[in-house]
Amino acid sequence: MTAEPPGLLGPAEIRRLAAELDVRPTKKLGQNFVHDANTVRRIVELAEVGQDAADTVVLEVGPGLGSLTLGLLGTGARVVAVEIDPVLAGRLERTVAAHAPEAAPRLTVVADDALQLDATRVGEPGALVANLPYNVAVPVVLHLLAELPSLRRVLVMVQTEVADRMAAGPGGRVYGVPSVKLAWYGTARKVAAVPRSVFWPVPNVDSSLVAFDRGPERTGVDRDTVFAVVDAAFAQRRKTLRAALASWAGSAERAGRVLTTAGVDPRARGEQLGIDDYVAIARAAAET
Repeated sequence: MTAEPPGLLGPAEIRRLAAELDVRPTKKLGQNFVHDANTVRRIVELAEVGQDAADTVVLEVGPGLGSLTLGLLGTGARVVAVEIDPVLAGRLERTVAAHAPEAAPRLTVVADDALQLDATRVGEPGALVANLPYNVAVPVVLHLLAELPSLRRVLVMVQTEVADRMAAGPGGRVYGVPSVKLAWYGTARKVAAVPRSVFWPVPNVDSSLVAFDRGPERTGVDRDTVFAVVDAAFAQRRKTLRAALASWAGSAERAGRVLTTAGVDPRARGEQLGIDDYVAIARAAAET
């Protein structure tokens, strides 16, 4: 086996650390640790951290044993690593100090649940880079985009089915609530597939990388109102919007009037609309 370059963790080191900590990866926390240096380099490259690394603060969620953390620190960026597992959180600083001592001062470890984070805990990071469990990937990304307006760039590794939903456009089979809500904040796209073999333990699902760029701030309409329309439209996605939005609007008749005012066909279905259509519906509701 070829040894990994200094600063990056290989398969043997990952297993040694896990054994030292008596860590048994759990499905509940979605723990599949990346052990391939080339994959780490690829993630860092796609995250575009190196372009202005000295001025960049990167938020990493779920650093695990530190494979990606070391890669991100290798760019010169400062890294705020948020780890929910107290054992892993407690070991990360020592791992970095052992493998990349010059980078240790640029690492901050936060032992917390990513769904509880706000700027008081992590400051104002400019980028989010993370390997996220499929069951919390979308809630985590949406929560962080809402709480941290400083985030301009996101690169997350998620289950491929989740990646498809995050990046889907109107009209597609997998287009739904995650697709629309992410579009409120900006543009998501799938950028690469990740083979199962780069993880330990090997997962039974395929993974992909999703990149996201934040767009201009939306003004003149309340986000929660827009999201309520989205939730209602997809709760009964086989129904026409006039019927699906009846409860939200107060009646099917009022839903029809709101949709017409917004320039949306009341006979359309939720999956046919883009984020701008949902914004128009929310605005029309305030006027109708």
